[in-house]
Amino acid sequence: MTEETTAAKSAAGAADEVLFERRGHLGVITLNRPKAVNALTLGMVGAMLEQLAAWAEDHRVATVLVHGAGDRGLCAGGDIVAIYQDMLAGGKEAAGFWQNEYRLNSLIAGYPKPYVAFMDGLVLGGGVGVSAHGSVRIVTERTRTGMPETTIGFVPDVGGTLLLSRSPGEAGTHAALTGAHLSGADALFLGLADHFVASGNLPALAAALETEPADAAVERFVEKPPASVLAGQRDWIDACYASDDAEDILRRLRSFDGEAASEAADSIEAKSPTAVKVALESLRRVRTMTLEEALAQEYRVGLRFLAGADFREGIRAQVVDKDRNPHWKPASLHEVSAADVERFFEPLGDRELNLHSKEARNV
Repeated sequence: MTEETTAAKSAAGAADEVLFERRGHLGVITLNRPKAVNALTLGMVGAMLEQLAAWAEDHRVATVLVHGAGDRGLCAGGDIVAIYQDMLAGGKEAAGFWQNEYRLNSLIAGYPKPYVAFMDGLVLGGGVGVSAHGSVRIVTERTRTGMPETTIGFVPDVGGTLLLSRSPGEAGTHAALTGAHLSGADALFLGLADHFVASGNLPALAAALETEPADAAVERFVEKPPASVLAGQRDWIDACYASDDAEDILRRLRSFDGEAASEAADSIEAKSPTAVKVALESLRRVRTMTLEEALAQEYRVGLRFLAGADFREGIRAQVVDKDRNPHWKPASLHEVSAADVERFFEPLGDRELNLHSKEARNV
């Protein structure tokens, strides 16, 4: 039986976008915008911050579970239509959304109780942020995950640059630059997830989490995952992406004898050239950072994209007008100079996201 049920309101006042309830010893978060594949809003992020802070101190809650309403997925990312509309008005609300979203990512990463994420269906962008930083990350045969930001003229954020920089070999670089949708098995290989459970068993697992310790409950439902396609492509991925120069990576992909490498080159050439180069530089710089340092870098880069043309143009082409024909400026990799890339990483002064782990987690 559900003892407590609360609903969060979005910044605009709409109720029920994210639901919280306690079932036995389990605190359940339900992202509840199924028509939008549970895309995150400012109100949802703020409500999750508040509730997770409360549950961290609540002795009645032993484990937290996050899942998505509907059958399409956990979360398709941030509400990029809202970001687009905000960019047209100056971009101030998007910056505030990222501040709270990154605080949430940091809070999840250091959460003092098992944080179980059902990464079923679509888990993209911001959906990775509310799941892959958790301590118990579960994928299924339905999982389609990834960081597709270069497709919309942006770069991986929500700590995604750090997560992908720690993937085996250059697999994370491939995932970041192509923005590919990946399977649950690929997510396990990349280090974005821990366990494979059949989607049909998730309700039973959720019920078990109400009364059992998280590790014991999960262990009873874990299955052997299918083979990762990405893991089987390590030879050409590691060879082609072992460069800090995006144009060199593209040349290597074009010269490699294989359809998959050629398709990766086609994919990268279709992305925003600026986003590709900045994403690559972000991955290289983040390798030795903490999560909080990575989020601060992503915030710095994100504000620069808010002020540029490609992010707005990418959302227009993919989501607003849906013509799938973005006009990138500059239009080619060789037109994006090293100085152009460097400007994305310059300090923000008093606008910096000073996100220390202790501060982020004491909400």
